[in-house]
Amino acid sequence: MRGAGGSDGGLMPFFIGLIMMCGGFYMLLNSIIVRSHFGFGNRLYSVGGFSITSGMVMIPFIFGVGMIFYNSKNYFGWILAVGSLVALIFGAIASVNFSFARMSAFDLIVILVLCFGGLGLFLKSLYPSTSRR
Repeated sequence: MRGAGGSDGGLMPFFIGLIMMCGGFYMLLNSIIVRSHFGFGNRLYSVGGFSITSGMVMIPFIFGVGMIFYNSKNYFGWILAVGSLVALIFGAIASVNFSFARMSAFDLIVILVLCFGGLGLFLKSLYPSTSRR
């Protein structure tokens, strides 16, 4: 009988590694705190010491949308609208902060052992075993 991935690496290490890996990565991602300081008054970009806020990015967007509704073939209006949206999206992504929740060293070690030990066991089960049965 063939094991995981068609190899004779074993089904038991496959499922144990999969469970360890899923549990460890769940605990790791669950311990990450995501914060954002995005708002219409916060600085998105800085050009030569001048701060550009997300509210300022909306002004060319409004003009671009107005130009598009007036004449949909106006390329300058499309460039203004799409460029402003791209700047707004990149500014929102750039304002996201990731940090770890407060945890002990033991908690972090357990999480990392589960993640990468499970990954190693999972990958090991996909290769044929070296011993002959």
